Amino acid sequence: MYTDFAPGTNIDAIHEALFEGAIARFDSLPEMSAIVAFTRSFLEERLSPFEPVLIHQMEGDLAEPCAALKRDYANSGEIKELWKNLFAAVGLDPQTAMRDRLTLRFQPPKPASGERPWARSTSTVAFHRDTWGTNLYAQVNWWAPVYPITAGRTFAFLPELFAQPLRNDSSAFDIVAIMERNKGHGRPVGQGEMVPRLLEEIDLSNALPVTINPGEVIVFSSQHAHVGIPNSTELTRISLETRTLRLADVEAGRGAPNVDGRARWVSYGMFRRIADGSPLPDILGVNPFALFRAQPG
Repeated sequence: MYTDFAPGTNIDAIHEALFEGAIARFDSLPEMSAIVAFTRSFLEERLSPFEPVLIHQMEGDLAEPCAALKRDYANSGEIKELWKNLFAAVGLDPQTAMRDRLTLRFQPPKPASGERPWARSTSTVAFHRDTWGTNLYAQVNWWAPVYPITAGRTFAFLPELFAQPLRNDSSAFDIVAIMERNKGHGRPVGQGEMVPRLLEEIDLSNALPVTINPGEVIVFSSQHAHVGIPNSTELTRISLETRTLRLADVEAGRGAPNVDGRARWVSYGMFRRIADGSPLPDILGVNPFALFRAQPG
C-alpha cells in the first residue's frame, strides 16, 4: 500500500506521486522520532498517574481533558518547531508551504452497550474524502501514531476508490455555517457533521488498515477515501495529523483529480505559512472561505 521515500527525494516528484494516488511512507526520519518523543513526554506529564493509552479509564466525560490536551499541544511552540523541522527534512520550503492545525487525536475503545458515550471529539470518523469538505486538491495529509497501534485501533484506506466518483452530500456541506456553530452561534456540531457523508453503499471489506510503527509517518492526497475503524481493543489510540499545501501547487492548479467534490466553499482559511504563521488567505488575497467555481458537472 505504501511507497517508501528516502530523505532527499525530490519534493516535486513526491507530490506528483501523491496527486496520482501514492501513499508515501517515511520510516527513518530522526525528526519524526523527535516529535513522537516530545508528544509522549507531553502526554505522560499531563495525564499522570494514568498511562495515556488508558485515558478512557478516567472518571467523567473525556471532552474537557481531551480538548485541553489538543489545544495546548497545537499551541506549543516546541511542537511547532519540531514539525517545521520534519517538513524541512522531507523537502518542504517553509516560506512557500502551508500547514493546517497540528492535531492530537484520541480514539478510545468503543463503549459497550449501556456504558457512557465518549466525547464527540473522540468518536470514530466516518468514511470520507477530505476534498469533499475543503475543495483543496493540492492538499496532502500527514498521519502518525504516538503509541503502537493495531488493525483494531486505526483507520483504513480504500485506494481503489481514489479516482472513482461516489455519491455524497458535499453539495449541501456548508463549512461556513459549521464554523459559526462551533463558535457558539448555534447548535453544537457533532463529529459526524464535520465531514460530508457518503450516500451509497460500498464494500468496506477491502479497506486496508494502517498499522505503521511509532516514528513512521505517512503522507497522502486528501482525495484518498478513508474511514476510521471502531476501536475494538482495550487501549486508546493516540495519533497525530496535519495537512499541508504548497503555494506553487495552489497557484498553478496542481493537485489530485476532482471526481466527485461539489462543496460550495474552498477552505483556504485552514492554512498558515509554516515559516511565520501568515494566513494563506492573506497571501493569496482571497476570503478564508471562498466560493468554489470549478465544480464538476
